[in-house]
Parts: sequence; C-alpha cells; structure tokens
Amino acid sequence: MKLIYSYGNRIGCGETLNRFLHHFNGEIRVAGYEKGKKLTHIDWTLDALVNEDAFVIDYYLSNAPTVVTKELSKLIRDFEEFNPDLVIGLGGYVSGPVVLTAYLMGIKTAIHEQNTLPGLANRILAKIVHLIFVSFEYTLSCFPPGKTTLVGNPIRRQCLKGVLSSPSQPPFTLLIVGGSLGSHQINSAMIDALHHLRPIQDKINIIHQTGEGDLISVKEAYQREGFSAEVVSFIDQIASAYQQANLVICRAGATTLAELMVHHRASILIPYPLAADHHQHLNAKVLVSQHAAQMIDSHQVTGKQLATLILQLYHHPEQLSEMERKVGNMGKPRAAQEMVDYCYTLIA
Repeated sequence: MKLIYSYGNRIGCGETLNRFLHHFNGEIRVAGYEKGKKLTHIDWTLDALVNEDAFVIDYYLSNAPTVVTKELSKLIRDFEEFNPDLVIGLGGYVSGPVVLTAYLMGIKTAIHEQNTLPGLANRILAKIVHLIFVSFEYTLSCFPPGKTTLVGNPIRRQCLKGVLSSPSQPPFTLLIVGGSLGSHQINSAMIDALHHLRPIQDKINIIHQTGEGDLISVKEAYQREGFSAEVVSFIDQIASAYQQANLVICRAGATTLAELMVHHRASILIPYPLAADHHQHLNAKVLVSQHAAQMIDSHQVTGKQLATLILQLYHHPEQLSEMERKVGNMGKPRAAQEMVDYCYTLIA
C-alpha cells in the first residue's frame, strides 16, 4: 500500500499508524506541520507539504483563488509522482487540501476524528471521503452512518505493553500529567492541594510531569511540604508511569483518554479551557457520563477541590475499582490495527 496521511499536530496518532503500516510494508508520505514547522526532526519522508498559512481561514477568505490554485497544483504534481493508493486525513486545517486533492484525482480517501466533537476540516471532508473512523461512540451520530466506524484512537506502542496490569500496590500513587508541555494550572492546583493532603502524606507517592517551565518550583514545593514525589519535565516511558498509578490527574485530550482507557486507569480530568470548540470538556463529559472518570472544570479548579476528590477516591477504593472497570470497557487497544485492516479492504 502507498499511503499519504495528513494532520495538523496530531503526531501521536500519525506515529502509531505509521508504525503499523511499516509492519505491513507500506510506503508512506506525510503531509503536515507541527507548531508551524516542517517535521524535519521526525525520521519520515516528507512530501506534499502545503503552505503553512494557505488555509488559515482569514487568509483563505481573502486569497482563496490564488491560494487554492497554487497549493492544489503543487499537491497534484506530488500526488502524480508518488501515486498513492490511499490518503488519510487525521484532522487539522492542513489535511483539508490534501484529502480534497486526493478526492479530485479519484484516489481512495479516509479521515479519522479523535475527539467527540468533529473539527471543521473533518466535518467538511466527511461529505466526500470513502471511510470515516471515530474514537468515541458518541461521534458516530455526527457522520454518515454508511461509511463511519468506531475504532478508537491509536496510541503509542509502548502503551500497548502491559495494558492489563493492575495498579501498583501501596503506597497509593498519583500520576499528574498536563500534556507534553505540562500545565501550569494543574501544577499550581496540585501544589495548593498538598496542605489538604497531609492526612495521607506518608501513604501516597507522586509522579508529576511538570513541563520545563515549572520543573524547579514544583520540585521545591514538594520538598518544602515533605511529600515523596518524582518530578520531571517530561515522562519518556509513560506506559510505566500508568502501570504504577492508582489515580491519574490530567487534561482530556483524545490521546490521553485513549491511553487511560487502554490502561484501565481512574482519573480526575481537568480539561484544557482553550481547546478548539471546548472539545476537551466534551471529551471529558463522555467519560463522566459513563462514571469512568471524575472531572473538575478548569475555570473552577482549586487545590482544595482537587484534594477533596483525591481523598474521596483514596478512602473509597471501590469507587476507584468501578472507574477502572468502566473506563477499561471503553478502551480500543487495536485501533491502529483496525484502521489498517479497513484501509486494505477499501483499496482491495
């Protein structure tokens, strides 16, 4: 199979699908940007890269004829040279022109929607693509039923190892992650919560990914308050951290939730307030509605409120067990494999 996949900044999803396709001897090209930069730090072949500003909506509206002609012409030339069997869009404005070009050239197409609420690019592309993959059952109703299937969200390979292992035995372990760059809001709330967690101070262990900016101040806060904590800017082996954790405090991005589901981990979700269309809040609500997670609104989070929830779950392990069971039932560890299988069927 020759594949082009395109995304905005969904590097985890693309990385996982890429690995599976390499396993099946697929030849792959990537079209995408990460924070406005070409992905030269990733060891993939980059091709069909569109202009970064070409399809930002304001720019597009004022320059549409010139931009569309220039960028689609370039994409068509690149597609003719590579001759892909399939083009997959993983969301983000960059995927729009890439998938559209494939459609205009008669190439088979698919999209994957990570979040509960589809983004603008996927809502538009849903009308023309052959296959639509979604991560949440809730999202099935947002797309045409005849070509939409629930597969889940592909996750990092390391997170597929030991996914059925039980959380670590005492001490009770908290895992705090605020995304790959950390979250100052979550960092601050957790430090403010320490005073209220003194009754269980000697009975808990903490693993905290802070991001670079708060690393030193958070380390000093734990030391000052006398709590046992492993504080790092970034956790490379996140699967190991999940396996140790009894409770995870985190954002509600689609990849994070998929990893929680596959690892059967209870969580307190604090959705990122600036996510487009409040999609993290909606993602979290899906888990909360299934009693698979707890949520604190990011506009209301305080250290005391966070500590109250931690203490409640610490003292009621049956609640933790029930959350683990229900979130685990939502897990889709074969998401990437199923996407590949459907794609092979499509081009057969």
